[in-house]
Amino acid sequence: MPRKLPQDFVDRLKMVTGKRARVVIDHLLEHGQITTDELKTVYGYNHPPRAIRDVRENGIPIEMVRITGPDGRSISAYTFGDPSSLEVHKAGGRRAFPKQFKAEMVAEYGLRCGVCNVELQGRYLQIDHRIPYEVSGESSDLSTADFMLICASCNRAKSWSCESCPNIEKKEPAICRMCYWAMPLAYHHIATQPLRRLDIVWSDSEVEDFERLRGKANQMSMSVSEYVKDRLRRTNSHPL
Repeated sequence: MPRKLPQDFVDRLKMVTGKRARVVIDHLLEHGQITTDELKTVYGYNHPPRAIRDVRENGIPIEMVRITGPDGRSISAYTFGDPSSLEVHKAGGRRAFPKQFKAEMVAEYGLRCGVCNVELQGRYLQIDHRIPYEVSGESSDLSTADFMLICASCNRAKSWSCESCPNIEKKEPAICRMCYWAMPLAYHHIATQPLRRLDIVWSDSEVEDFERLRGKANQMSMSVSEYVKDRLRRTNSHPL
C-alpha cells in the first residue's frame, strides 16, 4: 500500500513531464515501489538506473532497497525518499545543450569518448556531466571543463556505477571529482571503491591482434583481461 505523501510533494510530482520519469513516478504513486525487473519486463527499459536517474534529475528523492525477487534473487527496488529532501531548484531536469556548445566540446576534446578513447562520429558522442547532475545539479554557466564527450556504452556503464555509489546520497562533489567516471586520466577511486580500470578497444586492423591475444588466453584457460594482467605481472617482475 503506497504511503501517504504531502500534497505539495505530490503536486511537484505531477509537474514532471519526461516519459521515463513519468512512468516511474506513476508506478510509485500507485504501488509504492518499483523494481528493476518491473522496469525491464513491464516497461521495456533495459537500463533501469537511467529511468531512476531521470526522476532524481527532477529533484525528486528516490531511495534504493534490496528485496527478494520472484525467482529468489536479490534485486533492487525503488521508493520515494524523504519528501523534505525535494530539490526544487532541479525542477524541469537537465538543460538541453546548444549545438554550439557541443562544437566547443569537440574542439576541446576531439571526436573521442572521454572514457574508452574510441574515435567516433560526433552524433555518437553524448555530452555528460563530469560530476553527476544528481550530485551537483546544473551550473549557471556552461564550461567545457565541467563536461565530457562520452559514447553510449560508457554512459550506460557510468550510470550503473553511479547508481550504486554511496555518494549519490551524500552528494559531495569533491568525492566525484576524484572518481574515474569524472576524471579517467587522474582519479583515486571508482564510485568510492579502491579500484583501477583500463578500457582498451581494438579497431580496424588491430582486431587481428585481439583475436591472437584471445587465442593465447583460451589456451591458458584465462579470460583476456586475466591473460593481460598475467603478462604485465611477468614483465614487471623481469623488467628490461
